[in-house]
Amino acid sequence: MSIVPTTPTTATTPTMPTAPTTSGDSGDGRTPRVLVVWCPDWPVVAVTGDDPVAVTEDGRILACSAGARVAGVRQGQRLKLAQRLCPELELRDRDPEAEARRFEPVVAAVEAFTPRVEVIRPGLCAIPVKGPGRYFGGEEALAALVGTAVTEALERPPVPDAVPGAVTVPGTDPGTGTANDPDPDPDPATPTPEAVPTPPRTTPHAQIGVADGLFAAVLAARAGVLVPAGRTAEFLAPYPVGALGDEALAELLGRLGLPTVGAFAALPPEAVADRFGPAGTVAHRLARGLQPRPLVPRDEEPDLAVEQRFDPPEPLAEPLVFVARTLAEQLHQRLAGAGLTCRRVAVEVACADGRTASRLWRHEGRLSATALAERVRWQLQAWQGMGTFTSDQGDQTGFTLLRLAPDGLSPDQGRQLALWGQAVADDRVERAVARVQAVLGHAGLRRIEPAGGRGPGEQQVRVPWGEPYEAATPADAPWPGRLAERSADLWPAVVLREPAPVRVLDEDGRPVTVDGRAGVSARPALVVVRGREERVAGWTGPWPAVEYWWDQSLARRRARFQMVVDGGRALLLTVEGGAWYLEADYD
Repeated sequence: MSIVPTTPTTATTPTMPTAPTTSGDSGDGRTPRVLVVWCPDWPVVAVTGDDPVAVTEDGRILACSAGARVAGVRQGQRLKLAQRLCPELELRDRDPEAEARRFEPVVAAVEAFTPRVEVIRPGLCAIPVKGPGRYFGGEEALAALVGTAVTEALERPPVPDAVPGAVTVPGTDPGTGTANDPDPDPDPATPTPEAVPTPPRTTPHAQIGVADGLFAAVLAARAGVLVPAGRTAEFLAPYPVGALGDEALAELLGRLGLPTVGAFAALPPEAVADRFGPAGTVAHRLARGLQPRPLVPRDEEPDLAVEQRFDPPEPLAEPLVFVARTLAEQLHQRLAGAGLTCRRVAVEVACADGRTASRLWRHEGRLSATALAERVRWQLQAWQGMGTFTSDQGDQTGFTLLRLAPDGLSPDQGRQLALWGQAVADDRVERAVARVQAVLGHAGLRRIEPAGGRGPGEQQVRVPWGEPYEAATPADAPWPGRLAERSADLWPAVVLREPAPVRVLDEDGRPVTVDGRAGVSARPALVVVRGREERVAGWTGPWPAVEYWWDQSLARRRARFQMVVDGGRALLLTVEGGAWYLEADYD
């Protein structure tokens, strides 16, 4: 079999022995030709960190950089094993929002060739070849043009603060075969003979693949090849049956002596349907290079954005604030006319020298036109304070565009208003909050939200008013070693933002310690707080807590004590690593 490696960064590709159908149809007339763009290690690209770095999910390695793979780190490994293999490994939690945001320029680059783009997941998208292949002169030419456009999109820096730690990207490089990928299609254990591996890369790049059907096209992109039309089954034959994505079926086929996709595809379809059922029939169609379903392009959201252009450029930011109120009213009218609401609003500004800036603000359908205009003012002030619009010569260029774009559209469920024209208390609160935030800034007014934790400082967080909050750890979960349930009589009156170091001594003036079994070395007699000694009248504890014992980077052991000193003052103390801290004070 002759498989042609794709070379997207060049204008021409080698002539294939079997000429593909430039119309984008497969040789059997049933399975359409599909082009796939695959960006390896995309979860790693979307996060910040120095090589070696790995992205984790559910306590296992989801993806890792090239330096981590050289040290032996692999997808699916437990964190402790990965850290043992690579002690300097830097772990990062997966950020799906950053992955999608960073992949959007790649999708936009592919959409320049056809609007029928299916985003399978961030880092992987597909398009049908039939129309674009005819227009751009065949599959090879289309693959080369798409590869060039994707490479330019990856090299283009993101909008300010959209993706922290963006990396500069070299050209497209097919055929690595060593990158890990979080999609359900595993790397083939037996690579195709024509796929030549290249050294691992730590910078984001793209690989292009073309084949009959989406499943085969994904594997072709992972190998960086263009499979001739009608020869997809031949291309898939050496892959292990695990590549079909059904672990139970792969295990059964292995026991039956069918270890490869080609051996499974050779079975009669009727016999497969009788023996393995619907799941086996779908896998058998994939093994034969057929398409189980058509592509599903992403739905296009209505364009409800509003904008105002300035000609000549406006040198001051104040006029933009007045324009922002008008634009906000127009945006609300468009949303109401479409029966929609939005979760966020993007504030976008362009300058005369070509620089742009964008920022998302939470909306949730509750911001009035005035409140939205205030957020535009806050954002402009923040950008000006950071020097975003200041040129290299120190002067500030004029503004040419102000744009408000809704994000996260959803049907508007409406709001329940009061009867007989009475004002709703929530409406009055929102208006009062907007006026206070206009004076103090968006973060100047905060609310308290419950959170999970053992200490009083961990069980509540301060969130800017109007911002949604989802606790990373539920407050109602079991917390061994947690203080007693909250009540007016038992809860501390003053909780320190940062625990203050103190000393706890026994009757002989020696430091009191707590061993690993929560045993206290001696009875506490003195507490030294900010250089002042206070005699202990009574104490209780310890309440030991061992946290994140499974993660060495976050693991901590500590114990809490409640002590009453002379004068009736009660303290909440914490001992950790042999050091004592004042965490809270009871009234």
